[in-house]
Amino acid sequence: MSSDPLEQAGAPSEEDRSEIGQRAAYEAELSRITSADMILQAAVSLLNLGGRRLGLAPGSEGERDLEQVRDAVDGVRALLSILERSATAQELRPLRDALSQLQMAYAREAQAAGGADSSTRQEQPAEQRSAPAAETKPDTPAVGGEAKEKPGAPGTGEKPAAGPAESSGRLWVPGR
Repeated sequence: MSSDPLEQAGAPSEEDRSEIGQRAAYEAELSRITSADMILQAAVSLLNLGGRRLGLAPGSEGERDLEQVRDAVDGVRALLSILERSATAQELRPLRDALSQLQMAYAREAQAAGGADSSTRQEQPAEQRSAPAAETKPDTPAVGGEAKEKPGAPGTGEKPAAGPAESSGRLWVPGR
């Protein structure tokens, strides 16, 4: 048993007081911070993580993972659309610049790795890896004078066909 009379009387221990103090500090921080602050912090963290996964940070060469970089870029783009509701374009410019730099570095790395091994080819959907299909313009008459419609044209209910840049795999498309 403890010889401390306060501890025996049910007073909080030093450990309990420390935990109570930490909890109070956390509650004070939560009352001060906004959701926009947290979203901005998450976007910055994703940009930093994306840079590490590209091997851009010193000592991070062994952490290279292009799929994680792509996810980080997509995440930042999604968070930017939310931040645009409460921040000005001027305030978001540094974030957009960093995102652009990460996208360019990702595109270079993905292109360089494109022919190196088959694992990076998994990062592109099959429709982007295949050669572009021949298409006719909607207003070009087909045999017999009828106009042919491209797949995915408005009103057909089909997904729009990938264009030449997209189907070559050289155009980075968010979410793909």
